Formats: sequence, C-alpha cells, structure tokens
Amino acid sequence: MSDKTRRLIVVLGDQLDPDSAALEDFDPDTDRIWMAEVVQESTHVWSHKVRIAMFLSAMRHFAGALRAQGRPVDYLALDDHDHETLGDALADALRRFKPSSIRMVKAGDWRVHQALCETADAAGVAIDWAEDRHFIATEYDFNAWADDGRKQLRLEYWYRELRKRTGLLMKDGKPAGGDWNYDEKNRASFDADGPGWLPSPATFEPDDITRSVIALVESRFADHPGTLEHFDWPVTPEQARQALDDFITHRLECFGHYQDAMWTDETWLYHSRLSAALNLKLIDPMTVCRAAEKAWQGGRAPIAAVEGFVRQILGWREFVRGLYWRFMPGWLDENALEADAELPGFFWTGQTDMVCLSQTLKQTLKTGYAHHIQRLMVTGLYALLVGVKPRQVHEWYLAIYVDAVEWVELPNVLGMSQHADGGRMASKPYVASGNYIDRMSNYCKGCRYDPGEATGEAACPFTTLYWDFLDRHEKRFADHPRMALQVKNLRRKPDEERKAIREQARALKSG
Repeated sequence: MSDKTRRLIVVLGDQLDPDSAALEDFDPDTDRIWMAEVVQESTHVWSHKVRIAMFLSAMRHFAGALRAQGRPVDYLALDDHDHETLGDALADALRRFKPSSIRMVKAGDWRVHQALCETADAAGVAIDWAEDRHFIATEYDFNAWADDGRKQLRLEYWYRELRKRTGLLMKDGKPAGGDWNYDEKNRASFDADGPGWLPSPATFEPDDITRSVIALVESRFADHPGTLEHFDWPVTPEQARQALDDFITHRLECFGHYQDAMWTDETWLYHSRLSAALNLKLIDPMTVCRAAEKAWQGGRAPIAAVEGFVRQILGWREFVRGLYWRFMPGWLDENALEADAELPGFFWTGQTDMVCLSQTLKQTLKTGYAHHIQRLMVTGLYALLVGVKPRQVHEWYLAIYVDAVEWVELPNVLGMSQHADGGRMASKPYVASGNYIDRMSNYCKGCRYDPGEATGEAACPFTTLYWDFLDRHEKRFADHPRMALQVKNLRRKPDEERKAIREQARALKSG
C-alpha cells in the first residue's frame, strides 16, 4: 500500500454487508477500510451483553473476511485504544492516514451519523456517501412517495408500492392469492394443548473469535444485563443464510398462523431469529423475501404465512426506515400523550407477579430476544398504559434487544408502541386489556390476576390500567374513528366504578 491514502472506507457495526457500495471500486494500493469498537456504543444505553457480543463478533468476522480478500483493514479492537467515542476514534484515524476523502454508507443511528459528520467537517475531509443497497427503497424514494399529496403515511400503501416495484408475491400485476394482506388469517392462538413439539431454530457454536468476544464482554461489561452462557446467534453471512434455510424449511409454514401467539417458556415458537442478522446486514432482505416466496411457489408454505413474513421485511423495515430519517431528530422528544411516569424497576429484573410480564422480561433479559407481540402487547402495552416517559421506553428497548439498531427500534417504540408521535406512524394507540393477553397466550392461566376484572384484589393490572388509560384520554379519543367504540364502552361504566378504577390504577402506578 502506498503512503498516500486516497479513501478511508468507514464500516460501522451495523454495516457488515459484503456487497456494500462503500467497497465498490476498492483499490488496495490506495484505499483503506476502517472499523472501530468503542465503549460508548455499548454504554450510551445499558446494552444487553448478547447485543454487545453480537455486534463485536460479527464485526471481527467481517474484518477477517475483508483481510482474506486482500483488503487492508485498520481495525481498532476495544482493548487496543483509549477512544471513548466513534468520533474520537475517527478523528485519530484521519490524523494518521490523512485521506483525501471518507467513503461510507449512512449510519443507522442519527446520533452516530451526526457525530461522524462533525468529525469529518472538523478535519476538513469530505464524506462521499455510498448508496445503501441493503434497503429496497432509498430515502429519496420514500420521501417522494410521502410528499405525493398524502395526508397520512400508512404502511399498507407503501408496502403495496414496494410489492409492485419488486414483483414480490405478484402475478399479472395483482397480488398473489388475490389479497394484499392476510392479517385476518395470521392471528391465531394455540389451543389448550399449546404448540406441542416445535423444531428448534438453528444455533451456532461460538468459534475462537466469538469466544474471545464473550470473554471481553464478560470482563468489560460485567454489570450489564443478560448472560452469554448460551450465545448461539449467527455472526457471519454464511451462518445467516443457514438460519434462513432452517426457518424456511422448519417454521415458515406455521409462522403466519401463529405469529402473534405466546406460550409459557417458549421463546422462539415459529419465528425466524433473522432480525439481528438483517439489521447488521449479514443477509440481504430481498434474499430473505425471495426465499419465502419460493417456498410458497413450491407448495411448502401457504400464502398467508409467506405474505405475513414478507410484510414484516418489505413493509415494516422499509417503512420505519423512511419515517426515521424523515422525522429525526425531533421524534426523540415527542410525547403526545404527556406520559411522565418512570420506567418500572422490574423491567431490568423481571421480578413481578404478573406472569405475562415476568415471562417476557425474564426471557428478554436472558436471551436479548422477544417476538413482536411480546414487545408490542406485553412490555410496550404496560409502559403505554402506565404512562412511562417515551424516551425511557425507547432507551430500554434500544439497550435490551439483540436486533436493536435505532432506525428500526425508535419508530416501532415511540411511534407504534407508545404513540408518542400522536399518530404519525400508527393511526391509533395499541391499547388492550388483559383479555387480549389471555386470548393470545396461556400466561393468565398461571397468574393470580383475573384479566376480566378491573378492580379488587384479583384485578389484572393490565385491565385496570387499560380503563384508566381511556379515562385519562377520554376527550382525546372520543371522536377517534378507531378508538371511539372503546371510549363508548368506558362511558357505559357507572361513575363509582370509574372512580374505583382510577384509585386502583393510582395505587398500581405508585407501588
């Protein structure tokens, strides 16, 4: 390599795409790849050990693969430098290498993006932004769609646009199977016998690189939540592809039907375990969607299951990414419902006598994982009903989940889960009583609380807090097209019952 660095190729921990546009036209004689592990990325929120280990192991494997291709990589491991932040580490690299320019894909976190831009500006080095080919649509595409005379931005219409553009699950210009959306067929719960035997998802034994990362995390972040005793996540593109093949073969067929179901001591059920690999860009979303489509075409999975899975990737991931960059950084401080409670301490311990929360929180704290209904309708619902400060809820989700990157986590939490944006992302707050959890799980069967009761010693806290939420926000949602019926049901309750609910809710929130 020559003494003169033409381009410093910056690769962040969630940009581990072997086909990244940032690596295009790479000249090993004049270009250098730069990657860095820094403490702040694990401590700006109190990150789960599994999340830290997943990032670091995947990064080290990616750097090794680049070097094997003959590409020079300047890799700063956590114990090899004293820089606290990515900005500080990059500033030092710019002083050392004096590149003519930086080339990189936009960060997945507004905070990191701003910090790196400021560092480059201070050094007088221009950033050449590479297109993020991991995503199916660009920011420009999303903004052009959003600005096309729309009063509201709704997932369903963006999703249909991308179905047409990609041809996924389309036939002769129409949706495969005749419908765009099979939600009604994808809301089943298990019967009294539960899910029965379930094929375990593919797991991956830690190699030397991962074992060294685990030792590092246990040493440097010993007080962080979680355990690394059974770390088995995919950390390379090859492993991610194996995880995809395993899901398509063993669980996709039943995924749609039972995607919202929950069951005691069952962590994975029919879910894919691909979100972390997708969000670190170890696997391409179109690869994932095409594999699911092929399973339907080959008669190995029903259209409802495949459409539900594709919608999560082609729909939700693309939609929330567009919203994130369109509305940041203001989204961080929005609080449309004026929620002001503190996050309950048991979110960090799982020590609660509410079985649904205990199950979901202990599973999350152990594995760094919970599926979307556990997140939305158990932990998220409880925080929403209590009225926890939205930013605290966001920071907990960002810290605790192995697949958490801010562009995807923040809109889902502050928008869909906590309704802090007042309806930008979702047209209504997702509120329900304990009866919803009872219908979708067996959690209530072993709980001392009765989901049908709102007051008294046996009253389910979710049910009490549900009616209290409607009571607090009665005026706000009285004329709401999707909430008015719930408010009418509240108004049918006698004044004395509503007063008793308020008092019981106040005791729950203060206890």
